[in-house]
Amino acid sequence: MPHFAANLSLLFTELKFTERFSAAKQHGFDAIEIQFPYQETADTLLNLLHENELKLILFNVDADDLLNGGEGLACVPSKQAQFQEAVEEAQHYAKILTPEFINVLPGRALNLEHHERYLEQFNENLHFAVTQFSAIGVKTVFEAINTHDLPGFIVSRTQHMLDILAQIRHPNLMLQLDIYHMYRMGEDVCHFIKKHTPLIGHIQFADHPGRHQPGTGLIDFVELFDTLDHSTYPGWVGAEYLPQGTTASSLAWLTRFSHRS
Repeated sequence: MPHFAANLSLLFTELKFTERFSAAKQHGFDAIEIQFPYQETADTLLNLLHENELKLILFNVDADDLLNGGEGLACVPSKQAQFQEAVEEAQHYAKILTPEFINVLPGRALNLEHHERYLEQFNENLHFAVTQFSAIGVKTVFEAINTHDLPGFIVSRTQHMLDILAQIRHPNLMLQLDIYHMYRMGEDVCHFIKKHTPLIGHIQFADHPGRHQPGTGLIDFVELFDTLDHSTYPGWVGAEYLPQGTTASSLAWLTRFSHRS
């Protein structure tokens, strides 16, 4: 069965952030991921992980204004110095928290004429990030995000990710496959998993439409998790969804899929 991790940026938001660690453990998770951990000190987070016997799988490099309608950080040429500072901050946290992966969000080109230049900048910045994180034994991932939710996102399909991976060619750079985003783009995610398992470092999921828990939309999670069970994917699967109802009431899928024969 897949190993599930709770994304504490989206789950258990009924609670204060520091209280979500114990809630995740109480509801059956042994690992977590955090979109952006920087609102707490690394030492505070380490204590919470230890107190609740949780493993941190992944967090993101700061993305500046990306989630507030902006272009983000990793692809904007005028923000290269700021991006490198964000990588240094992420590296500081990683030295203390020892995640398996750090995710670099590519960002958006709100002016389509800038797309190619932004993509070039992202490749350069991604190479810088993977070099820095490799020095401390942490792997780097990056992801494609659908252009319906985030218009102008410069990496929006699995083929885009494969192209970037082939260009950079670093052993510590892998793909983060977000099931919700790629399903939203009309991609066959199960086929991609079967064909490219060795390239995938981390997987996240939510149902579609709505980006809620499994069972609220159209995605066949029985097929998805069976595909993972029969693949060689060794990693964790992050529950990164917006709970419909309370987080506790949204977790029927966890009981179902964690106890399959």
